[in-house]
Amino acid sequence: MDTATLLWGLLFGSIGMGYFMYGKKQQRAIPLVCGLGLMVFPYFVSGQLLLVAIGCALSVIPYFVRL
Repeated sequence: MDTATLLWGLLFGSIGMGYFMYGKKQQRAIPLVCGLGLMVFPYFVSGQLLLVAIGCALSVIPYFVRL
C-alpha cells in the first residue's frame, strides 16, 4: 500500500461519510448505501486505478439515480 492509495481511500471515505449522513438524515436509500460502499470498499481494493474507478462510480450514482 502506498501513499496515493491511502489518500484516495481517505478522499472516498470522506465523501462516503457525507453521503451516509445525508442518506440517514433524509431517509434515502441510494445515498445511504453508496456512502456505506464508499467507506468500506477501499479496504478490499488494492489497485490504484480500480480504486479510483470504483470510487468515482459510487460517487456519481446518487446524482443520477433518484428513488
